[in-house]
Amino acid sequence: MIRWLISAVYVFQIYLMMLVIGLIFAPYAIVSRNGAFAACKTYCRWVFWTARWMVGIRCEVRGTPPKSEVLIAAKHQSFLDIMMIFHAVPAGKFIMKRELLWTPIIGIYAKRLGCVPVARGKRGAAIQKMVDDVEAGRVDPGQLIIYSQGTRVAPGEHKPYKVGTYVLYEQLGQPCVPVATNVGLFWPRKGILRRPGLAVVEFLPEMKHGLGREAFLTQLEEQVETRSNALLDEAKG
Repeated sequence: MIRWLISAVYVFQIYLMMLVIGLIFAPYAIVSRNGAFAACKTYCRWVFWTARWMVGIRCEVRGTPPKSEVLIAAKHQSFLDIMMIFHAVPAGKFIMKRELLWTPIIGIYAKRLGCVPVARGKRGAAIQKMVDDVEAGRVDPGQLIIYSQGTRVAPGEHKPYKVGTYVLYEQLGQPCVPVATNVGLFWPRKGILRRPGLAVVEFLPEMKHGLGREAFLTQLEEQVETRSNALLDEAKG
């Protein structure tokens, strides 16, 4: 019960600080995309710092975060991996659910970062719209981040890897950097309770452009799932 109460206070204060930091940086973010990045990275640092001393979650990034323009195909377990990946790269922008655009702070900053909203539903139309929006946004350099399973997936569960990642990989003509994680053990996709431990996001070796669809999706899933499972085993230790 005590851990749950502390977790509730932690969750409350990070959402409060999202509003505070968002408002403080708003004038800078309005006039410059750099202001939006500065705000979001400041917020990430606040979340990591308070997570460490309030709920005992330590955050660690492994591997080599890309600095050039690449497609990042990541495992998604909770809000924490979003912040860890974003903070680790110079100019991250996400493929995100369209509904998030209507969130007061997240939606405004997502637009300034160049994130690409995707509507759920008709797969073919959604993928084509995503490709068109990504192409239109290429004037804003950065690392495009997509969650290949399309949603948060709890540790130990499996969901198929969607073809949209390959479509972008082929369309952009860029390498793809897979990302594994174990953060869902400590910061679950649902609920308030936060558990202490070492939350890891790991950037895996780059996949060069030019792979065919089946080879790409097979290799991506094998690398991300194998390494994510290894991180889970390490954490359970």
